[in-house]
Amino acid sequence: MGFRIHFVVDPHGWCCLAVIVCVWLFNVAIIPKIIILPHYEEGHIPGALVILFYGLAIFCLVALVRASITDPGRLPENPKIPHGEREFWELCNKCNLMRPKRSHHCSRCGHCVRRMDHHCPWINNCVGEDNHWLFLQLCFYTELLTSYALMFAFCHYYYFLPLKKRNLDLFIVRHELAIMRFATLLGITMLVGITGLFYTQLIGIITDTTSIEKMSNCCEEISRPRKPWQQTFSEVFGTRWKILWFIPFRQRQPLRVPYHFANHV
Repeated sequence: MGFRIHFVVDPHGWCCLAVIVCVWLFNVAIIPKIIILPHYEEGHIPGALVILFYGLAIFCLVALVRASITDPGRLPENPKIPHGEREFWELCNKCNLMRPKRSHHCSRCGHCVRRMDHHCPWINNCVGEDNHWLFLQLCFYTELLTSYALMFAFCHYYYFLPLKKRNLDLFIVRHELAIMRFATLLGITMLVGITGLFYTQLIGIITDTTSIEKMSNCCEEISRPRKPWQQTFSEVFGTRWKILWFIPFRQRQPLRVPYHFANHV
């Protein structure tokens, strides 16, 4: 499956995405300037920790950009229904187009998405079959980056040796305490929110249930066969190689999902 760029024309979504980008820029610019780089220059921390911070920041940004512009699984206007699978397709009552079961019509985007989990304004895109793995990586690396920044903020005041070389003419140095208080509050808020979202996403994958299916109460847990968690994660990430689940630079190759396991929306 080739990579298709997907843009959602939604001013509200653009504003939410801009907020996330600004938060990322704030953390990547301010935390190293105040804490990481000065302590590295004075020999308090090794260079590996600096590389790790920027590595997490790059992985987080790549996952954000790709989750935002990747086609989540939008169905074409005239889909080709494979022979022998017509019974697993249904007619959408909103756009009057055929779609596979477990698809959902997004009212904000105006089209059906395969195995749609939800529409996320923070990435200005639906979370569906083709970009769900990127959304999971975004949650994962945001948690790591935020936790890493909070750890450095704590160590800066309670563990590291005091900095000797400080340029008091810099604005961020003169207002360091206020900036770090704001950064800590922002980090804790992000960490709590992302942790809750990431947890619900993991539970949904383990139980092979989307957020929309949970809200519609359409899943019959007794009659529906349960897949092993390795299989459900492999289907979402498009590979059985677990190390590749953490790489946002690769191209996803979808694994075929047996329809007899499917939930119906």
